[in-house]
Amino acid sequence: MKKVIIELLTAIMLTANTAYADKFNDAVNSYESGKYKQAIRLFKPLALNGNVSAQFNLGLMYEKGQGVLQDYVEAVKWYKLAAAQGDANAQFSLGVSYENGQGLVQDYIEAVKWYKLAAAQGDAKAQINLGIMYGKGQGVVQDDVQAVKWYKLAAEQGDAKAQFNLGLMYAKGQGVVQDDVEAVKWYMLAAAQENAAAQYNLGLMYYKGRGVAQDYIQAYLWSNLAAMSGDKDSVINRDNIAKLMTKQQLAEAQKLARECLARKYKGCQTKPKLTGTIRIMI
Repeated sequence: MKKVIIELLTAIMLTANTAYADKFNDAVNSYESGKYKQAIRLFKPLALNGNVSAQFNLGLMYEKGQGVLQDYVEAVKWYKLAAAQGDANAQFSLGVSYENGQGLVQDYIEAVKWYKLAAAQGDAKAQINLGIMYGKGQGVVQDDVQAVKWYKLAAEQGDAKAQFNLGLMYAKGQGVVQDDVEAVKWYMLAAAQENAAAQYNLGLMYYKGRGVAQDYIQAYLWSNLAAMSGDKDSVINRDNIAKLMTKQQLAEAQKLARECLARKYKGCQTKPKLTGTIRIMI
């Protein structure tokens, strides 16, 4: 008899869970179709019943004003509920809310608290922001070593912003021993992901021969790619490098830039001729 009851309860739970999942999927499909008001209507009862993903998504929609009037206070309400259940996305978003003072009083200490929780779960965005907080000394004692630690964790996950930040720390010798070779390595990874700041710095490294053999073609290539993002400094740098090049070199660099864009940055990374660490500052 007990076995029958247990099997019956299990069947009921499975049916309920399936129905619950179907409702959540309907909400997600509505969101992805741009039917935001319908998505809100579907997410809300799930969120009220404690569904952590629904709570986070509801918070996100209130923050962005999708299907509802933008309301940071309401967004924070839902982020807090999801964050308390351990959702890394909600913890990160709550950290951003505290950092920017959106929907609540700005509080760097609280921002750091929530970033740490999300970062410990491997959230790259939280790791970057935590690194920045340590770098600036916001909500924590300023600590470049800790900043590097968190940048590296995010950079190793492939995050371009973290890769650029880590490259900058190596170039300047902040939180790590100054190392231009390592700086070039991380700039190159970020530059290949269309990070304009990394492209600009990589162009400078090739131009000055820092961490790589001096190479005007590569210097022009990366400065040119950065310039295409509209960065004025990159335009000036690219044009100054062009004045030092032969017509053949300039034609080769321009050809490489076109090919790089056509391939959507795949294969743009040439293996640099490393020169060893040159301990100077940008």
